[in-house]
Amino acid sequence: MKRRDLLKLGALGSAALWLPTLKAGYSDRRDLSLRPADQNGVQLPSGFTSRIVARSGASPIGDCEYVWHHAPDGGACFPARKGGWIYVSNSELGDNAGGAGALSFDCDGRIIDAYPILAGTSRNCAGGATPWGTWLSCEEIERGQVWECDPAGQRKAVVRPALGRFKHEAVAVDPVNKQLYLTEDDADGALYRFTPDNYPDLSSGKLEAARVIRGVTDRVEWDEVEDPSASDTPTRKQTDSSEFIGGEGIVYYQGTVYFTTKGDNRVWAYDTDTHGLKIIYDHTISLTPILTGVDNITAASDGSLYVAEDGGDLQIVVITRSGELFPIVQLEGHKASEIAGVAFSPDESRLYFSSQRGVTGEDAGGITFEITGPFLLASIDR
Repeated sequence: MKRRDLLKLGALGSAALWLPTLKAGYSDRRDLSLRPADQNGVQLPSGFTSRIVARSGASPIGDCEYVWHHAPDGGACFPARKGGWIYVSNSELGDNAGGAGALSFDCDGRIIDAYPILAGTSRNCAGGATPWGTWLSCEEIERGQVWECDPAGQRKAVVRPALGRFKHEAVAVDPVNKQLYLTEDDADGALYRFTPDNYPDLSSGKLEAARVIRGVTDRVEWDEVEDPSASDTPTRKQTDSSEFIGGEGIVYYQGTVYFTTKGDNRVWAYDTDTHGLKIIYDHTISLTPILTGVDNITAASDGSLYVAEDGGDLQIVVITRSGELFPIVQLEGHKASEIAGVAFSPDESRLYFSSQRGVTGEDAGGITFEITGPFLLASIDR
């Protein structure tokens, strides 16, 4: 039996050893219960407000020629060179109709521009921001690629074939060890690591796939993918890699890479120093789990994780450093949609995300939201 099969059979049985103790209630913190939906159909705790910043098929601002893209998916925020910030968002349309667009905000949060940063690609799902200020947009198709984009739209996007050709979902950068981690949205997908030859230049380097060694503490070893172009054999089949069922969002925070797998509704944590791997959330721990349909993920500066749901009750759920879970956002009336593109503004006073298909359940109905509120105060354990 291959190691990838052993991981699949054994993970559930030992998951309880890895899970943090979850608090029974929230009596030790401010009231974070969700209020009735506001005028935008968003349920939020007291002290938080929402606004719609873009709708698919419409211009985000009156005098702007750019029409906001359909099927908005993964996203990230970047500081703007002259103050303010930029929110970038992928388009998950297929048949070379995808790409990515951007919203530019001034220092007061007013939208001052909107424009494309990538076009002519397919099913740009998630991606990741780099420490050097670019956006990596991932194609979720067979032999899909990663495109490095300029959030300001001043430089043409560049394809990065060295990062492999597979059903890319998301990317996270470890700036300490100068490596990238990538998820694969496939039923038997792998977790990948990329080491550039000349960081941060992504034009060449070594692509590896994770092989989990089971033990009292599971650890990861990395096997090189000889042909990242997958010209004859899919990248995940070129090594004895372990299976991660439907890899989704991924984020790096202080030496740990957190990522989600939708096939088994789990959130994982990989220690980049010890190479240890553990499950920090598994929906099977409860008959009525708070978090289901795990998808995009981001981290606040205090280490709390914000996980978006694909389906279910369409929430963004916070996982605190101590392992407590609670919803911070819930959409009403978006039953056929998913939440994507969760990202904080640079000062963390605003959270951006999209309902990919909106209330209509069609790609044309995407809606991009901004939530304002005391996010860091909300996730402090008291």
